Amino acid sequence: MSTVTPDMLNQVIFYEDRNFMGRSYECSGDCSDMSSYLSRCHSCRVESGCWMVYDRPNYMGNQYFMRRGEYADYMSTWGFSNWIRSCRMIPMHRGSYRMRIYERENFMGQMYEMSDDCESFMDRYQWSSGCMSCHVMDGHWLMYEQPHYRGRMWYFRPGEYRSFREMMSSMSGMGFMSMRRIMDSWY
Repeated sequence: MSTVTPDMLNQVIFYEDRNFMGRSYECSGDCSDMSSYLSRCHSCRVESGCWMVYDRPNYMGNQYFMRRGEYADYMSTWGFSNWIRSCRMIPMHRGSYRMRIYERENFMGQMYEMSDDCESFMDRYQWSSGCMSCHVMDGHWLMYEQPHYRGRMWYFRPGEYRSFREMMSSMSGMGFMSMRRIMDSWY
């Protein structure tokens, strides 16, 4: 694989079948619905950049983070029950990372300002129900349902997120239990 510099175009190639077989679709930006390009998608090759892929159109459903590399059969790796239907490019961020996390929805309860990764909100802050809302000021972040960056993940870019429960109806009563920054070294 060739070396990719930060100023090069981000690119991912999706394939209809496993092991990079079948028709392909090259993508260099967000795609809300891949069904007009492929009838299904079972493997992909990330040439450059970082991406979130979704198992439903319009950036809905389960989310998975992908960075440069080959994903010959991501369905068995991630336990996808469906194939990739949409994707979102994650812009490279250089600079500080800042996020305010809140114990409860609507920016209520205890608040902490974060600038680094957190393996467990329970260990660090004694939040048994996790983080339920946040305000991302700088950087791009991944949040996970379980401590130690496990379980389902969600991508957060700068903005206000008042209620994780409303955003993700499939989420259990618990909030997010860990989070990490998407660093430029991942590109």
